Amino acid sequence: MLKSLKLLTDPTRLRILMLLAEESLSVAELQELLGMGQSRISTQLSQLKNGGLVRDERSGKNNIYFCAAEENLMKVARLATDELTEVAADRIALEHIRRKRKDSARVYFDQLAGKFGKDYVPGRSWKALAEALLKVMPSGTVADLGAGEGTLSQLLSQRAEKVIAVDISPKMCAFGQQLAKEHGIDHLEYRLGDLENPPIAEQTLDLAVLSQALHHAEHPAKAIRAAFSILKPGGRLIVLDLLQHAFEQARELYADRWLGFSESELSIMLHQAGFAQIETMVVDQETEAPRFQTLLGIAMRPLS
Repeated sequence: MLKSLKLLTDPTRLRILMLLAEESLSVAELQELLGMGQSRISTQLSQLKNGGLVRDERSGKNNIYFCAAEENLMKVARLATDELTEVAADRIALEHIRRKRKDSARVYFDQLAGKFGKDYVPGRSWKALAEALLKVMPSGTVADLGAGEGTLSQLLSQRAEKVIAVDISPKMCAFGQQLAKEHGIDHLEYRLGDLENPPIAEQTLDLAVLSQALHHAEHPAKAIRAAFSILKPGGRLIVLDLLQHAFEQARELYADRWLGFSESELSIMLHQAGFAQIETMVVDQETEAPRFQTLLGIAMRPLS
């Protein structure tokens, strides 16, 4: 505890810790937030990590840092921030970073409206979709979360009583809704919204699908918890995403926030959200470089 308190006497380390308590961040993002050089921030992060106050995870070529401090220490840290005038500005800057992340994804998907199926998208595999649909046949009310223009939503509508397609892009929603109208699918409804807070009432779905959407979420675990909340007891969740990879260019090419997930990582997120009967498996591998693999996860919300 004394060592930890000594670390927090430095204003920069304290500011970094408070930011990481709110959001996982890269060194580049911390540079932008704090207006400091990479060397200085890396040095402070190294000291916080050695003191057990932060941890990091590799994501492609970047390290993403998380707060790992115990709650008792964080109470003291929050009291100490009252003496730092920069903390209020840090919070405002952090909101900018959050908006910037979402805007980047929104711009990317606005540009893609009407192009799915014509251009290559990693992990978009009909074989993988078939594997998922064979495991869980849709019925009742179904949600396609991160639906894009709605190719999967239209397939689901062939068996479901109602399909709700949710997407963050206004243009994608407009395009998908028009496409559904043209095809005479009156029980397919598009709703503008975020994966982490979908515009769907709690406990109203029989099936929710996250198809190549989770790696675009700011907080994947939060998106899975949100899916849990809108499922009825006994309702199922299907997750199709990329297996963890190191193709860093995916961030720029496809607006990916995360470079896929490992089977264990997905399983842990599902378990922590409250799901049961969890299954994860790799269901496809692309033949061309960078040879993306598709990860399938299936889980059920317990009956009680």
